[in-house]
Amino acid sequence: TTHYLFIVVVAVNSTLLTINAGDYIFYTDWMWTSFVVFSVSQSTMLAVGAIYYMLFTGVPGTATYYATIMTIYTWVAKGAWFALGYPYDFIVVPVWIPSAMLLDLTYWATRRNKHAAIIIGGTLIGLSFPLFNMVNLLLARDPLEVAFKYPRPTLPAYMTPIEPQVGKFYNSPVALGSGAGAVLTVPIAALGAKLNTW
Repeated sequence: TTHYLFIVVVAVNSTLLTINAGDYIFYTDWMWTSFVVFSVSQSTMLAVGAIYYMLFTGVPGTATYYATIMTIYTWVAKGAWFALGYPYDFIVVPVWIPSAMLLDLTYWATRRNKHAAIIIGGTLIGLSFPLFNMVNLLLARDPLEVAFKYPRPTLPAYMTPIEPQVGKFYNSPVALGSGAGAVLTVPIAALGAKLNTW
């Protein structure tokens, strides 16, 4: 019980860190214009946190539990913004749970082999997370309309929307996000697991 309470506390705090990774990337306008940054930072945060606490407990399913806490906590934040009068699509909640389930499945299928969880599970997170979130973003109402009509009061000057930038810098944001996420999540997750053994 103590282990799981510990995970809840850390998952909540890591969610706060995740929300601010890449400078407010939960917000619709910033997520669309910097999908690669979003994919790399979020998949890395998920892989590091989920692998660390899954190995901490040694129980397959902990990664999904971790991702579920992050999801619920973020929906609370979404509801808070909505209550302030912002549109429903002002915040798009990232889809962590399916990728975490793949990590749990890897850990279970390899008979709790932590190296397989890091290498295979981390790669699956990096490859799947951008795909799930691109589908999620496609369901959102016009993000540029949201960006222009409902600017955030904390939006830095360098992030103020001037003209539509979606798709200008990346030919395939899903491919770039998946590739970069897959490459970066494995070594970082391995480092997290190494710290867990110290």
